[in-house]
Amino acid sequence: MAAKAEPDIASLLDLHHPDHGNQIQPWNERDAWLITYPDQFQRGGESALRTLRHFYDTHLSDVLNGIHLLPFFPWSSDDGFSITDYTKVDERYGTWADVESIAEHSRLMIDVVANHLSSGSDWFAGWLEDRPGFEGLFRTAEPATDLSRVVRAREHPLLTRFESASGPRWVWTTFSADQVDLDYRDPRTLLRVLEVLLDYAKRGVDMIRLDAVGFLWKDETTASLSLRETHLVVQFLRACLDVTYPHVLLITETNVPHAENVSYFGADGEREAQAVYQFPLPPLVLHTFLTGDASALSEWAASVDPPSEGTTYLNMLATHDGVGLRPIEGILDRDAVDRLVAATTQSGGEVNRRQVVDGESSPYELNATWFDLVRGSSTDSDAMARHLASHAVLLGLRGVPAIYVHSLFATKNDQGTAARSGEARGINRHKFVDVAKLESQLAEPLSEAAGSLRGISNMLRWRQTSRSFDPEAGQRILDLPRQVVGIERTGPDGSVARVYVNTSPETVRVDNVPGSEVRGWRWSDQDSRIELGPWGAAWLL
Repeated sequence: MAAKAEPDIASLLDLHHPDHGNQIQPWNERDAWLITYPDQFQRGGESALRTLRHFYDTHLSDVLNGIHLLPFFPWSSDDGFSITDYTKVDERYGTWADVESIAEHSRLMIDVVANHLSSGSDWFAGWLEDRPGFEGLFRTAEPATDLSRVVRAREHPLLTRFESASGPRWVWTTFSADQVDLDYRDPRTLLRVLEVLLDYAKRGVDMIRLDAVGFLWKDETTASLSLRETHLVVQFLRACLDVTYPHVLLITETNVPHAENVSYFGADGEREAQAVYQFPLPPLVLHTFLTGDASALSEWAASVDPPSEGTTYLNMLATHDGVGLRPIEGILDRDAVDRLVAATTQSGGEVNRRQVVDGESSPYELNATWFDLVRGSSTDSDAMARHLASHAVLLGLRGVPAIYVHSLFATKNDQGTAARSGEARGINRHKFVDVAKLESQLAEPLSEAAGSLRGISNMLRWRQTSRSFDPEAGQRILDLPRQVVGIERTGPDGSVARVYVNTSPETVRVDNVPGSEVRGWRWSDQDSRIELGPWGAAWLL
Protein backbone atom coordinates (compact mmCIF):
# COMPACT_ATOMS: atom_id res chain seq x y z
CA MET A 1 0.00 0.00 0.00
CA ALA A 2 2.94 2.37 0.71
CA ALA A 3 4.15 1.96 -2.88
CA LYS A 4 0.66 2.74 -4.17
CA ALA A 5 0.68 6.00 -2.18
CA GLU A 6 3.89 7.28 -3.81
CA PRO A 7 2.21 8.72 -6.95
CA ASP A 8 -0.33 10.53 -4.76
CA ILE A 9 2.45 12.02 -2.62
CA ALA A 10 4.33 13.12 -5.73
CA SER A 11 1.19 14.71 -7.17
CA LEU A 12 0.58 16.57 -3.91
CA LEU A 13 4.13 17.90 -3.78
CA ASP A 14 3.82 19.06 -7.39
CA LEU A 15 0.98 21.36 -6.30
CA HIS A 16 3.40 23.15 -3.99
CA HIS A 17 6.18 24.57 -6.13
CA PRO A 18 9.59 24.90 -4.49
CA ASP A 19 9.76 28.20 -2.63
CA HIS A 20 13.37 29.39 -2.65
CA GLY A 21 12.63 33.11 -2.69
CA ASN A 22 11.66 33.33 0.98
CA GLN A 23 14.85 31.95 2.49
CA ILE A 24 15.76 33.66 5.74
CA GLN A 25 18.26 33.03 8.49
CA PRO A 26 16.42 30.60 10.79
CA TRP A 27 17.06 32.66 13.95
CA ASN A 28 19.33 35.18 15.66
CA GLU A 29 19.59 37.11 18.93
CA ARG A 30 16.42 39.06 18.13
CA ASP A 31 14.24 35.97 18.02
CA ALA A 32 11.76 35.53 20.84
CA TRP A 33 8.26 34.09 20.62
CA LEU A 34 4.93 34.89 22.27
CA ILE A 35 2.74 31.87 23.09
CA THR A 36 -0.93 32.86 22.98
CA TYR A 37 -4.46 31.68 22.32
CA PRO A 38 -6.25 33.19 19.31
CA ASP A 39 -8.88 34.80 21.55
CA GLN A 40 -6.48 35.85 24.29
CA PHE A 41 -7.30 39.55 23.83
CA GLN A 42 -10.86 40.59 23.09
CA ARG A 43 -12.54 43.84 22.16
CA GLY A 44 -16.21 44.29 21.35
CA GLY A 45 -17.02 44.59 17.66
CA GLU A 46 -13.65 43.24 16.49
CA SER A 47 -12.53 39.71 15.61
CA ALA A 48 -10.28 38.19 18.26
CA LEU A 49 -7.44 37.63 15.79
CA ARG A 50 -7.50 41.28 14.75
CA THR A 51 -7.46 42.35 18.40
CA LEU A 52 -4.49 40.04 18.98
CA ARG A 53 -2.61 41.58 16.09
CA HIS A 54 -3.36 45.13 17.23
CA PHE A 55 -2.30 44.39 20.81
CA TYR A 56 0.87 42.70 19.64
CA ASP A 57 1.76 45.54 17.28
CA THR A 58 1.19 48.14 20.01
CA HIS A 59 2.73 46.50 23.07
CA LEU A 60 4.95 43.58 22.11
CA SER A 61 6.33 43.69 18.59
CA ASP A 62 9.50 45.57 19.51
CA VAL A 63 10.68 42.74 21.80
CA LEU A 64 8.89 39.64 20.49
CA ASN A 65 9.23 38.97 16.79
CA GLY A 66 7.30 35.69 16.65
CA ILE A 67 3.89 34.40 17.71
CA HIS A 68 3.03 30.80 18.50
CA LEU A 69 -0.68 30.97 17.76
CA LEU A 70 -2.39 28.08 19.52
CA PRO A 71 -5.07 26.22 17.51
CA PHE A 72 -7.62 28.55 15.94
CA PHE A 73 -9.65 25.88 14.13
CA PRO A 74 -13.19 24.74 14.98
CA TRP A 75 -12.98 22.52 18.06
CA SER A 76 -15.04 20.57 20.55
CA SER A 77 -12.87 20.37 23.70
CA ASP A 78 -9.41 20.88 25.22
CA ASP A 79 -9.37 24.61 24.43
CA GLY A 80 -8.80 24.05 20.74
CA PHE A 81 -6.71 20.86 20.64
CA SER A 82 -9.70 18.68 19.81
CA ILE A 83 -10.10 19.91 16.25
CA THR A 84 -13.18 19.23 14.16
CA ASP A 85 -11.80 20.67 10.89
CA TYR A 86 -8.12 21.23 10.10
CA THR A 87 -8.95 23.46 7.13
CA LYS A 88 -11.10 26.20 8.66
CA VAL A 89 -10.63 29.09 11.07
CA ASP A 90 -13.20 29.07 13.87
CA GLU A 91 -15.58 31.91 13.06
CA ARG A 92 -15.44 32.96 16.73
CA TYR A 93 -11.83 34.07 16.09
CA GLY A 94 -11.89 35.45 12.56
CA THR A 95 -10.79 34.26 9.14
CA TRP A 96 -7.77 32.89 7.30
CA ALA A 97 -7.15 36.46 6.15
CA ASP A 98 -6.67 37.44 9.81
CA VAL A 99 -4.19 34.60 10.32
CA GLU A 100 -2.28 35.51 7.16
CA SER A 101 -2.19 39.15 8.27
CA ILE A 102 -0.44 38.08 11.48
CA ALA A 103 2.03 36.05 9.39
CA GLU A 104 2.80 39.14 7.31
CA HIS A 105 3.67 41.22 10.39
CA SER A 106 5.55 38.68 12.52
CA ARG A 107 7.03 35.22 12.41
CA LEU A 108 4.22 32.73 12.95
CA MET A 109 4.14 29.24 14.43
CA ILE A 110 0.96 27.14 14.28
CA ASP A 111 0.12 23.61 15.31
CA VAL A 112 -0.47 20.46 13.34
CA VAL A 113 -2.33 18.37 15.90
CA ALA A 114 -1.13 15.20 14.26
CA ASN A 115 -2.00 12.57 16.86
CA HIS A 116 -5.76 13.01 17.05
CA LEU A 117 -8.92 14.70 15.89
CA SER A 118 -12.20 15.48 17.58
CA SER A 119 -14.77 12.70 17.75
CA GLY A 120 -17.10 15.34 16.28
CA SER A 121 -15.01 15.78 13.14
CA ASP A 122 -16.22 14.93 9.65
CA TRP A 123 -13.23 12.61 9.23
CA PHE A 124 -14.39 10.54 12.19
CA ALA A 125 -18.02 10.59 11.08
CA GLY A 126 -17.02 9.39 7.62
CA TRP A 127 -14.91 6.61 9.13
CA LEU A 128 -17.70 5.46 11.45
CA GLU A 129 -20.16 5.49 8.54
CA ASP A 130 -17.77 3.47 6.31
CA ARG A 131 -17.85 6.19 3.66
CA PRO A 132 -15.47 5.66 0.70
CA GLY A 133 -12.25 7.56 1.16
CA PHE A 134 -12.33 7.47 4.96
CA GLU A 135 -11.02 3.93 5.41
CA GLY A 136 -8.11 3.30 7.77
CA LEU A 137 -8.15 6.75 9.37
CA PHE A 138 -8.39 5.91 13.07
CA ARG A 139 -6.52 3.51 15.34
CA THR A 140 -8.46 0.71 16.98
CA ALA A 141 -7.72 -2.28 19.21
CA GLU A 142 -9.74 -5.12 20.61
CA PRO A 143 -10.98 -4.38 24.14
CA ALA A 144 -9.24 -7.46 25.56
CA THR A 145 -5.82 -6.37 24.23
CA ASP A 146 -3.08 -6.15 26.84
CA LEU A 147 -2.13 -2.46 26.77
CA SER A 148 -0.26 -2.42 30.06
CA ARG A 149 3.05 -1.49 28.40
CA VAL A 150 1.67 1.65 26.78
CA VAL A 151 2.94 4.89 28.32
CA ARG A 152 0.02 7.02 29.42
CA ALA A 153 -0.39 10.78 29.68
CA ARG A 154 -3.72 10.53 31.48
CA GLU A 155 -5.62 8.28 33.90
CA HIS A 156 -8.76 7.62 31.81
CA PRO A 157 -9.14 4.36 29.80
CA LEU A 158 -6.99 4.19 26.68
CA LEU A 159 -9.78 2.74 24.49
CA THR A 160 -13.22 4.27 23.95
CA ARG A 161 -16.15 2.45 22.37
CA PHE A 162 -17.97 4.03 19.42
CA GLU A 163 -20.84 2.61 17.37
CA SER A 164 -20.18 2.40 13.64
CA ALA A 165 -22.04 1.25 10.54
CA SER A 166 -20.34 -2.13 10.89
CA GLY A 167 -20.70 -2.50 14.65
CA PRO A 168 -18.85 -1.31 17.77
CA ARG A 169 -15.27 -0.11 17.40
CA TRP A 170 -12.80 0.45 20.23
CA VAL A 171 -10.74 3.52 19.35
CA TRP A 172 -7.45 4.66 20.87
CA THR A 173 -8.11 7.89 22.76
CA THR A 174 -4.77 8.78 24.30
CA PHE A 175 -5.74 12.18 25.70
CA SER A 176 -9.53 12.10 26.15
CA ALA A 177 -12.61 10.26 24.95
CA ASP A 178 -13.29 13.20 22.61
CA GLN A 179 -9.83 13.00 20.98
CA VAL A 180 -9.64 10.02 18.64
CA ASP A 181 -6.20 8.91 17.48
CA LEU A 182 -5.26 8.75 13.83
CA ASP A 183 -3.86 5.52 12.34
CA TYR A 184 -0.61 6.09 10.46
CA ARG A 185 -0.30 2.45 9.44
CA ASP A 186 -2.46 3.45 6.48
CA PRO A 187 -0.44 5.72 4.13
CA ARG A 188 -3.62 7.52 3.14
CA THR A 189 -3.77 8.95 6.66
CA LEU A 190 -0.26 10.29 6.33
CA LEU A 191 -1.14 11.75 2.94
CA ARG A 192 -4.13 13.59 4.44
CA VAL A 193 -2.01 15.06 7.23
CA LEU A 194 0.75 16.03 4.78
CA GLU A 195 -1.83 17.91 2.72
CA VAL A 196 -2.86 19.85 5.84
CA LEU A 197 0.75 20.65 6.72
CA LEU A 198 1.62 21.89 3.24
CA ASP A 199 -1.49 24.06 3.12
CA TYR A 200 -0.39 25.77 6.35
CA ALA A 201 3.09 26.32 4.91
CA LYS A 202 1.54 27.85 1.79
CA ARG A 203 -0.32 30.36 3.96
CA GLY A 204 2.92 31.95 5.14
CA VAL A 205 3.77 30.32 8.46
CA ASP A 206 7.41 30.17 9.55
CA MET A 207 7.28 27.21 11.92
CA ILE A 208 5.00 24.21 12.37
CA ARG A 209 4.66 22.59 15.77
CA LEU A 210 3.93 18.86 15.73
CA ASP A 211 1.72 18.55 18.79
CA ALA A 212 2.03 15.37 20.90
CA VAL A 213 3.97 13.80 18.06
CA GLY A 214 5.66 11.21 20.28
CA PHE A 215 2.39 9.27 20.58
CA LEU A 216 1.86 9.10 16.82
CA TRP A 217 2.62 5.42 16.15
CA LYS A 218 1.02 2.69 18.23
CA ASP A 219 2.24 -0.86 18.89
CA GLU A 220 0.33 -2.70 21.58
CA THR A 221 3.41 -4.70 22.59
CA THR A 222 5.50 -1.58 23.33
CA ALA A 223 5.36 1.71 25.23
CA SER A 224 3.95 3.24 22.00
CA LEU A 225 6.00 6.37 22.56
CA SER A 226 8.72 7.72 20.26
CA LEU A 227 8.83 4.54 18.22
CA ARG A 228 11.09 4.21 15.18
CA GLU A 229 8.05 4.61 12.91
CA THR A 230 7.21 7.92 14.59
CA HIS A 231 10.66 9.24 13.77
CA LEU A 232 10.22 8.05 10.18
CA VAL A 233 7.00 10.07 9.92
CA VAL A 234 8.78 13.19 11.20
CA GLN A 235 11.60 12.60 8.69
CA PHE A 236 9.05 12.25 5.90
CA LEU A 237 7.29 15.51 6.81
CA ARG A 238 10.63 17.33 7.07
CA ALA A 239 11.72 16.00 3.67
CA CYS A 240 8.47 17.17 2.06
CA LEU A 241 8.90 20.67 3.51
CA ASP A 242 12.52 20.78 2.40
CA VAL A 243 11.51 20.35 -1.25
CA THR A 244 8.52 22.70 -1.15
CA TYR A 245 8.86 25.32 1.61
CA PRO A 246 12.45 25.01 2.86
CA HIS A 247 12.18 28.12 5.04
CA VAL A 248 9.41 26.53 7.15
CA LEU A 249 10.84 24.93 10.29
CA LEU A 250 9.54 21.94 12.25
CA ILE A 251 9.42 21.83 16.05
CA THR A 252 8.40 18.70 17.92
CA GLU A 253 6.41 18.81 21.15
CA THR A 254 7.54 15.79 23.17
CA ASN A 255 7.18 16.27 26.92
CA VAL A 256 9.46 13.35 27.80
CA PRO A 257 12.88 12.80 29.43
CA HIS A 258 15.72 14.75 27.85
CA ALA A 259 17.47 12.01 25.87
CA GLU A 260 14.20 10.95 24.24
CA ASN A 261 13.25 14.57 23.58
CA VAL A 262 16.45 15.49 21.75
CA SER A 263 16.22 12.33 19.64
CA TYR A 264 13.77 14.34 17.53
CA PHE A 265 16.67 16.31 16.09
CA GLY A 266 17.36 13.07 14.24
CA ALA A 267 20.32 10.74 14.47
CA ASP A 268 22.43 13.06 12.33
CA GLY A 269 20.89 16.29 13.63
CA GLU A 270 19.57 17.12 10.18
CA ARG A 271 16.65 15.01 9.05
CA GLU A 272 13.97 15.64 11.68
CA ALA A 273 13.04 18.76 13.67
CA GLN A 274 15.06 21.96 13.49
CA ALA A 275 13.93 22.79 17.02
CA VAL A 276 12.82 20.91 20.14
CA TYR A 277 11.46 22.25 23.41
CA GLN A 278 13.81 22.40 26.40
CA PHE A 279 11.29 20.64 28.66
CA PRO A 280 13.50 20.03 31.74
CA LEU A 281 14.01 23.79 32.12
CA PRO A 282 10.68 24.81 33.73
CA PRO A 283 10.65 22.26 36.58
CA LEU A 284 14.37 22.76 37.22
CA VAL A 285 14.03 26.55 37.41
CA LEU A 286 11.01 26.18 39.68
CA HIS A 287 12.93 23.77 41.93
CA THR A 288 15.82 26.24 42.02
CA PHE A 289 13.75 29.22 43.11
CA LEU A 290 11.81 27.23 45.69
CA THR A 291 15.01 25.94 47.30
CA GLY A 292 17.40 28.82 46.65
CA ASP A 293 19.92 26.28 45.41
CA ALA A 294 20.95 26.42 41.75
CA SER A 295 23.20 23.36 41.86
CA ALA A 296 20.88 20.95 40.03
CA LEU A 297 19.98 23.53 37.38
CA SER A 298 23.60 24.51 36.75
CA GLU A 299 24.78 20.90 36.61
CA TRP A 300 22.05 20.01 34.13
CA ALA A 301 22.61 23.09 31.95
CA ALA A 302 26.35 22.34 31.82
CA SER A 303 25.61 18.79 30.67
CA VAL A 304 23.31 19.69 27.78
CA ASP A 305 25.11 19.14 24.51
CA PRO A 306 24.86 21.95 21.97
CA PRO A 307 22.61 21.00 19.06
CA SER A 308 24.11 20.61 15.63
CA GLU A 309 24.39 23.54 13.26
CA GLY A 310 21.00 24.66 11.97
CA THR A 311 19.08 23.32 14.99
CA THR A 312 18.22 24.86 18.33
CA TYR A 313 16.25 24.54 21.55
CA LEU A 314 13.06 26.43 22.24
CA ASN A 315 13.34 27.55 25.86
CA MET A 316 10.28 28.31 27.97
CA LEU A 317 9.15 28.43 31.60
CA ALA A 318 5.40 28.28 31.15
CA THR A 319 2.99 27.11 28.46
CA HIS A 320 -0.74 26.66 28.08
CA ASP A 321 -0.28 23.10 29.39
CA GLY A 322 1.60 23.80 32.63
CA VAL A 323 4.90 22.45 33.94
CA GLY A 324 5.56 18.83 32.95
CA LEU A 325 7.39 16.56 35.38
CA ARG A 326 8.46 13.66 33.16
CA PRO A 327 11.43 15.60 31.73
CA ILE A 328 13.16 15.69 35.14
CA GLU A 329 13.09 11.92 35.58
CA GLY A 330 16.65 10.99 36.49
CA ILE A 331 17.54 14.64 37.24
CA LEU A 332 15.58 15.39 40.43
CA ASP A 333 14.78 12.74 43.04
CA ARG A 334 11.32 11.82 44.30
CA ASP A 335 11.58 14.08 47.35
CA ALA A 336 12.29 17.08 45.13
CA VAL A 337 9.31 16.24 42.91
CA ASP A 338 7.11 15.91 45.99
CA ARG A 339 8.20 19.39 47.06
CA LEU A 340 7.21 20.77 43.66
CA VAL A 341 3.81 19.12 43.98
CA ALA A 342 3.33 20.49 47.51
CA ALA A 343 4.37 23.99 46.43
CA THR A 344 1.90 23.90 43.55
CA THR A 345 -0.96 22.99 45.86
CA GLN A 346 0.07 25.69 48.33
CA SER A 347 0.03 28.25 45.53
CA GLY A 348 -3.60 27.39 44.78
CA GLY A 349 -2.72 25.31 41.75
CA GLU A 350 -3.61 21.78 40.72
CA VAL A 351 -1.60 18.67 39.85
CA ASN A 352 -2.52 16.47 36.90
CA ARG A 353 -1.65 12.80 37.24
CA ARG A 354 -1.08 9.94 34.82
CA GLN A 355 -1.40 6.19 35.06
CA VAL A 356 1.94 4.39 35.14
CA VAL A 357 2.72 0.82 34.15
CA ASP A 358 2.07 -0.68 37.59
CA GLY A 359 -1.46 0.74 37.57
CA GLU A 360 -0.75 3.48 40.09
CA SER A 361 -0.88 7.18 39.34
CA SER A 362 2.04 9.57 39.26
CA PRO A 363 2.19 13.40 39.17
CA TYR A 364 2.53 14.41 35.55
CA GLU A 365 1.97 18.14 35.28
CA LEU A 366 1.77 21.21 37.54
CA ASN A 367 -1.12 23.53 36.73
CA ALA A 368 -0.79 27.12 37.91
CA THR A 369 0.41 30.40 36.46
CA TRP A 370 4.17 30.77 36.49
CA PHE A 371 3.93 33.91 38.66
CA ASP A 372 2.02 32.07 41.40
CA LEU A 373 4.31 29.03 41.15
CA VAL A 374 7.61 30.87 41.39
CA ARG A 375 6.62 33.45 43.98
CA GLY A 376 6.46 30.71 46.64
CA SER A 377 6.06 32.16 50.12
CA SER A 378 7.80 35.44 49.29
CA THR A 379 6.32 38.77 50.22
CA ASP A 380 4.61 40.83 47.56
CA SER A 381 7.65 43.10 47.34
CA ASP A 382 9.87 40.12 46.49
CA ALA A 383 7.46 38.24 44.23
CA MET A 384 8.24 40.35 41.16
CA ALA A 385 11.99 40.04 41.69
CA ARG A 386 11.68 36.25 41.81
CA HIS A 387 9.50 36.27 38.71
CA LEU A 388 11.92 38.42 36.74
CA ALA A 389 14.98 36.55 38.00
CA SER A 390 13.52 33.27 36.76
CA HIS A 391 13.12 34.85 33.33
CA ALA A 392 16.72 36.08 33.41
CA VAL A 393 17.74 32.40 33.50
CA LEU A 394 15.44 31.64 30.59
CA LEU A 395 16.69 34.54 28.49
CA GLY A 396 20.36 33.94 29.22
CA LEU A 397 20.50 30.32 28.08
CA ARG A 398 21.34 29.07 24.59
CA GLY A 399 18.28 28.71 22.37
CA VAL A 400 15.24 30.71 21.27
CA PRO A 401 13.06 31.93 24.17
CA ALA A 402 9.28 31.52 24.09
CA ILE A 403 7.17 33.34 26.68
CA TYR A 404 3.62 32.36 27.52
CA VAL A 405 1.31 35.34 27.50
CA HIS A 406 0.46 35.13 31.22
CA SER A 407 4.10 35.25 32.24
CA LEU A 408 4.38 38.62 30.50
CA PHE A 409 1.70 40.13 32.74
CA ALA A 410 2.32 38.21 36.03
CA THR A 411 -1.20 36.81 35.81
CA LYS A 412 -2.47 35.00 38.90
CA ASN A 413 -4.31 31.67 39.05
CA ASP A 414 -7.78 31.80 37.50
CA GLN A 415 -9.84 29.44 39.62
CA GLY A 416 -13.03 30.54 37.87
CA THR A 417 -11.90 29.40 34.42
CA ALA A 418 -10.73 26.08 35.86
CA ALA A 419 -14.10 25.54 37.54
CA ARG A 420 -16.13 26.48 34.46
CA SER A 421 -14.08 24.29 32.12
CA GLY A 422 -13.76 21.35 34.50
CA GLU A 423 -10.07 21.25 33.51
CA ALA A 424 -7.22 21.87 35.94
CA ARG A 425 -5.28 23.48 33.09
CA GLY A 426 -7.92 26.22 32.94
CA ILE A 427 -6.28 27.85 35.94
CA ASN A 428 -3.52 29.05 33.60
CA ARG A 429 -5.74 29.93 30.63
CA HIS A 430 -7.34 33.21 31.63
CA LYS A 431 -8.65 35.33 28.74
CA PHE A 432 -8.60 39.12 28.69
CA VAL A 433 -12.23 39.49 27.63
CA ASP A 434 -11.93 43.28 27.81
CA VAL A 435 -8.47 44.14 26.57
CA ALA A 436 -9.00 47.77 27.56
CA LYS A 437 -8.75 46.75 31.24
CA LEU A 438 -5.38 45.13 30.64
CA GLU A 439 -4.18 48.17 28.71
CA SER A 440 -5.24 50.36 31.64
CA GLN A 441 -3.11 48.22 33.96
CA LEU A 442 -0.15 48.50 31.60
CA ALA A 443 -0.54 52.27 31.62
CA GLU A 444 -0.14 52.27 35.42
CA PRO A 445 3.62 51.94 36.06
CA LEU A 446 3.23 50.47 39.55
CA SER A 447 0.87 47.65 38.54
CA GLU A 448 2.17 44.08 38.53
CA ALA A 449 1.24 43.66 34.86
CA ALA A 450 3.24 46.75 33.89
CA GLY A 451 6.19 45.79 36.10
CA SER A 452 6.36 42.29 34.66
CA LEU A 453 6.10 43.38 31.03
CA ARG A 454 8.61 46.18 31.58
CA GLY A 455 11.14 43.90 33.29
CA ILE A 456 10.91 41.09 30.73
CA SER A 457 10.95 43.56 27.84
CA ASN A 458 14.12 45.19 29.18
CA MET A 459 15.89 41.83 29.23
CA LEU A 460 14.70 41.03 25.72
CA ARG A 461 16.12 44.37 24.54
CA TRP A 462 19.46 43.63 26.25
CA ARG A 463 19.62 40.31 24.40
CA GLN A 464 19.05 42.08 21.09
CA THR A 465 22.16 44.22 21.53
CA SER A 466 24.69 41.36 21.50
CA ARG A 467 25.48 38.57 19.09
CA SER A 468 26.38 36.58 22.20
CA PHE A 469 22.71 35.69 22.49
CA ASP A 470 22.43 34.20 19.02
CA PRO A 471 20.74 30.82 19.60
CA GLU A 472 23.80 29.02 18.24
CA ALA A 473 26.35 31.11 20.18
CA GLY A 474 28.67 29.33 22.59
CA GLN A 475 27.66 28.75 26.19
CA ARG A 476 29.52 28.03 29.42
CA ILE A 477 27.94 27.54 32.85
CA LEU A 478 30.11 29.30 35.42
CA ASP A 479 31.32 27.78 38.68
CA LEU A 480 29.75 30.11 41.26
CA PRO A 481 28.21 29.98 44.76
CA ARG A 482 25.36 27.46 44.83
CA GLN A 483 22.74 30.22 45.04
CA VAL A 484 23.82 31.78 41.74
CA VAL A 485 23.26 30.72 38.14
CA GLY A 486 26.04 32.07 35.95
CA ILE A 487 25.83 31.88 32.15
CA GLU A 488 28.59 32.98 29.80
CA ARG A 489 27.75 33.35 26.10
CA THR A 490 30.22 33.86 23.26
CA GLY A 491 28.93 35.15 19.94
CA PRO A 492 30.12 34.30 16.43
CA ASP A 493 31.72 37.76 16.30
CA GLY A 494 33.76 37.09 19.45
CA SER A 495 31.51 39.14 21.73
CA VAL A 496 31.09 37.85 25.28
CA ALA A 497 28.16 38.41 27.65
CA ARG A 498 27.49 37.08 31.13
CA VAL A 499 24.27 36.72 33.11
CA TYR A 500 24.37 36.25 36.90
CA VAL A 501 21.14 35.38 38.70
CA ASN A 502 20.74 35.05 42.47
CA THR A 503 18.06 32.43 43.08
CA SER A 504 17.93 32.88 46.87
CA PRO A 505 16.74 35.36 49.54
CA GLU A 506 20.38 35.92 50.62
CA THR A 507 22.82 38.55 49.40
CA VAL A 508 25.60 36.76 47.51
CA ARG A 509 28.99 38.00 46.31
CA VAL A 510 30.43 36.98 42.94
CA ASP A 511 34.18 37.48 42.54
CA ASN A 512 36.41 37.87 39.50
CA VAL A 513 33.81 39.62 37.39
CA PRO A 514 35.28 41.08 34.18
CA GLY A 515 34.75 44.79 33.64
CA SER A 516 31.76 45.46 31.40
CA GLU A 517 28.54 47.42 31.09
CA VAL A 518 26.18 46.05 33.75
CA ARG A 519 22.41 46.10 33.70
CA GLY A 520 19.89 44.40 35.95
CA TRP A 521 18.40 44.88 39.41
CA ARG A 522 19.38 44.44 43.05
CA TRP A 523 23.10 44.47 42.33
CA SER A 524 26.10 46.60 43.22
CA ASP A 525 29.68 46.40 41.99
CA GLN A 526 32.93 46.86 43.88
CA ASP A 527 36.16 46.58 41.92
CA SER A 528 36.07 43.16 40.22
CA ARG A 529 33.15 41.71 42.14
CA ILE A 530 29.39 42.08 42.20
CA GLU A 531 27.02 41.74 45.13
CA LEU A 532 23.63 40.37 44.16
CA GLY A 533 20.76 41.12 46.50
CA PRO A 534 17.90 38.65 47.04
CA TRP A 535 16.75 37.44 43.61
CA GLY A 536 18.96 40.03 41.98
CA ALA A 537 20.32 39.72 38.45
CA ALA A 538 23.21 41.32 36.60
CA TRP A 539 23.68 41.31 32.83
CA LEU A 540 27.25 42.07 31.72
CA LEU A 541 27.11 43.09 28.09
